[in-house]
Order: sequence, then structure tokens, then C-alpha cells
Amino acid sequence: MPEDHFGESVAARYDDSSADMFAPEAVDPAVDFLAGLAGVGAALELGIGTGRIALPLAARGIQVSGIDLSEAMVAQLREKPGGVAIPVTIGDFATSRVEGTFTLAYLVFNTISNLTSQDAQVACFENVSGHLDPGGRFVIEVEVPELRRLPPGETVRPFTISSTRLGFDEFDVASQGLLSHHYWLEDGTWRTVSMPFRYVWPSELDLMARIAGMTLVERWSGWRREPFTSESRKHVSVWQKT
Repeated sequence: MPEDHFGESVAARYDDSSADMFAPEAVDPAVDFLAGLAGVGAALELGIGTGRIALPLAARGIQVSGIDLSEAMVAQLREKPGGVAIPVTIGDFATSRVEGTFTLAYLVFNTISNLTSQDAQVACFENVSGHLDPGGRFVIEVEVPELRRLPPGETVRPFTISSTRLGFDEFDVASQGLLSHHYWLEDGTWRTVSMPFRYVWPSELDLMARIAGMTLVERWSGWRREPFTSESRKHVSVWQKT
């Protein structure tokens, strides 16, 4: 079982620390997009967390199930209205099985990068394929690696700088590794946590999909289907089980 980096201390402040991602302007377009793909079928969220997307999607009448490694994050989900009604399997979403099949599976907010090896990411695609109905879709939202913004010879890029919060991504180009360092001021004391990730390129994800019997059908720069270009900072990609 992989190490759980989203324990009680992280889970307790997760919603507040990612407050901009819980705003309607961030959530509603994603839910609209996913609901349109799910149709009348069931949806599976990998890395369901505290239910940022699952809860409003379920409120649309879609049957949502989830997988998550962190019991603490799922406990936060359970405390929210409607959270108890969503079945969640505790485990590694690269390998854990859920009863039934689905028309839609999805991974949002860079969660594919929580799998820190290429083998684990490939296994995730294969696991999703095993859960999907024929013609079912798999959606991933993930950043495009920011390597172009690294000056030559440097490995660290800041992503948040304020009087109460600092954030730095540390890249290991040889292994496609990334350590995300977070510092925040709490009750007059600076707290810190560092989490490992593996960044992944769009073309690499397409190959993983092919290995798992899926093909790319859509790629956009955001949930509102903005065109994906060489300047896009992230992508929303949709593969279909063939």
C-alpha cells in the first residue's frame, strides 16, 4: 500500500487551503462536463477526497462511487450533506476494485500525479479500463509540466508566495519526480509538509490509455472546452474504452 500523505492534519485543513478550487466558478464547469459524459450511467471518482466534485455530481442525480487511500479525507466527506450516501472504497486507486461497472471514471486536480511511478500510472489506466462499460470514458484533469519556466540549472519553482503561505515545486527531471513543499502560518507558527508526485506528459498519458484499451476522444485546456494549445497550463483529457 502506498504511503498516505493526506492524513488527519492535512485533511482537516484541506478544504480551506484549496478554497479557490471549491468556489462555484471552479466546481460548476467540471460538474457540468462530467455530468454530460456520465448521462444516466454511474460514475467512479479516483481520489475522491473530501467530495469537492463527487457531492455536486451526486446532487445531479448521478450515482457516484469513489476510491481513496486516505481515511481522514473520506471522514471529511462523510461529515458533509450527502457524504454518507456515497460508497467509498479505501485503498490505492491504481489497483483497488469497486463492485459494478461505470460509464465514467475521472481523476481531477492533478491527482494522477499522486501515483509516483510510471508503473503505478499505467496500472491506474488498466484498473479504470476494467471498471468501465464498453464505450465508457475516463477523464483526467492535470497540469502540463512547468519545465519551460525553470531557468537553466534550477530545479525549484515557486507556486504560492504570500505573508501566510509559501509553496515551492522541486523537480527531478531525470525521474519525472516532483516534491511539492508547502509552508503556512498557523497560530504564529510556521508549519510545513512536503508531498511527492510524478509529473506526466499528455502524450505519455495517451500511450498509457492505448495500453489499457482506450483511445483519446477529447483534449481541452479547461472544463469549458477551451482549445488546448502549446501555451496551455493544464489539460482536461477524455479517453474512451474501445
